[in-house]
Amino acid sequence: MSDIESNIDLEELQESSEKKINMPRTARDLEAIYDIPVTVSVVLGKTTMPVNQLLRLGRGAIVELDRKIGDPVDILVNNRLIARGEIVMVDDSRLGVTMTEIIKTEKITHDRH
Repeated sequence: MSDIESNIDLEELQESSEKKINMPRTARDLEAIYDIPVTVSVVLGKTTMPVNQLLRLGRGAIVELDRKIGDPVDILVNNRLIARGEIVMVDDSRLGVTMTEIIKTEKITHDRH
């Protein structure tokens, strides 16, 4: 093999590797992370009350919050804001949240000197 053929093969190999690195991930590529548990939280609302009123609350007590059905809420995964949604009624006794907006955060890069 000549030096020219050798150089071409190396360039093709490098281009092929770069394409693989930049290829979008498929669902199959992500299967390894599917079973990792995460904590999903939704802040439904808040209220203010004196401590003596808080201490009088018992099982089944109702605490009125500052939000209602249809109001926007923050959706957190592992305490990180990832989306916004709205409170919805699932049935007569259950609330749910519908996701209305995904929050994209800038990727943090670390410079190595």
